[in-house]
Amino acid sequence: MRTVFDIAEAVRNGTLSAREAVLESLRKIKELNPQINAFVEVWPEEALKRAEEIDARLAKGEKLGPLAGVTVGIKDNILYKGHKATCCSKMLANYVAPYNATVVEKLMAADAVIVGRTNMDEFAMGSSNQTSIYGPAHNPVDFDRVPGGSSGGSAAAVAAGMVPAALGTDTGGSVRQPASFCGIVGIKPGYGRISRYGVVAFSSGADQVGVLAADVKSAALMLEVLCGRDKNDSTSLEEPVPAFSRSFTADIRGLKVGMPNGFLDNLGQEVKEKIEAAAEKLKQLGAELVAVDLPHAKYSAPCYYIITSAEASSNLARFDGIRYGYNDKNAKDLTEQYELDRAPFGLEVKKRIIIGSTALRAENYKACYLQAVKVRELIKQDFSAAFKKVDVILTPTSPTTAFTLGAHKDNPLAVYLADLYTCQGNIGGLAGISVPCGNDKQGLPVGLQFYGPILQEEKILNAAYHFEKAL
Repeated sequence: MRTVFDIAEAVRNGTLSAREAVLESLRKIKELNPQINAFVEVWPEEALKRAEEIDARLAKGEKLGPLAGVTVGIKDNILYKGHKATCCSKMLANYVAPYNATVVEKLMAADAVIVGRTNMDEFAMGSSNQTSIYGPAHNPVDFDRVPGGSSGGSAAAVAAGMVPAALGTDTGGSVRQPASFCGIVGIKPGYGRISRYGVVAFSSGADQVGVLAADVKSAALMLEVLCGRDKNDSTSLEEPVPAFSRSFTADIRGLKVGMPNGFLDNLGQEVKEKIEAAAEKLKQLGAELVAVDLPHAKYSAPCYYIITSAEASSNLARFDGIRYGYNDKNAKDLTEQYELDRAPFGLEVKKRIIIGSTALRAENYKACYLQAVKVRELIKQDFSAAFKKVDVILTPTSPTTAFTLGAHKDNPLAVYLADLYTCQGNIGGLAGISVPCGNDKQGLPVGLQFYGPILQEEKILNAAYHFEKAL
């Protein structure tokens, strides 16, 4: 599979037609998707028609966009007008998007071709892509293992070469962790960089659209297209968007890389060795490794699950069968109507709603939710202080490599801890990128993560780019 840059450049200069690029993706999807289940729906006729329109415009001498002919998959919680957006849930099994998400509008304006919607954990709640009504997605590296979640379908589609890039959403690591498990690049920009308009909400204060791609340069170009202020999203930032894909420096000599004290203590030996080797490689490239303290980061996971579950319990209240969602016609009264209409939610979603509702109850509010909000501020302050000393911060993306399907079905805490290093970025509103840093003895990918301050995504992209080249 060619990269985003390869395809766009070839289509613009006429050495590859958009139709040929789309056909290449569709062939790969037809060949591999039955085993991997990355896509839950594909739109071949529509994709080919759009490709032909792009080719016709080029033939007329029109200038094409930066993603000309690039095939893209979108996560099943992103609205694409006239197409289903089910969040891989029975609750929205027949929901058809009435309008386009802003990110979809931007992809189309850049002349990308959206080929289908990708598998995900139900309502983006999960770290393994095993809670989807369409069945689990499989890791292309090892079909018996999870691709990570919740954007597992998008990660698997890119890793298998079905598409050169895909969109996911990242609430606690749901772009970066599957990128790590599948051996590709995944980036979550700082909160507010990309509009959330037209993205089904899980946790409004943590959700962020992100990009999965085969290489850092492609991820940078995708980010360049997607970022920017949107009047439909009051949380989107009124800041200029840099030319991320053209902002790479000649080298990283003098780059200060923060190494958080104690961050490698809970890793498996092989993952730890890969992260240590990556740090040494950065040092060889001229970066300066600086120890930093993030004393409250160890509380990120419980803080994250309380805050995001509270927001989820509020956001998902709309799916009551009256305003939105499944409606059971057999209810005898209003109480039974609510009970029956909520039944389609899966177990993981119900657990998050219960956790969130419990945390927000009057008798628990101060001890649970308010306390978590206070801890979130301490975590933000820790990172802010660290970034006064360093340019980027290096961490593992996940404490483990991809686990086998069904491995933790009786131990949900083990699955939650897969987000141990990534949820810190969502709690702090930071920019984060995962880039492969080698494989373990079983051939499973290990991911390295760079964190950077909001509005300084160039720093983490540059660090990841030079590390990728060196590796």
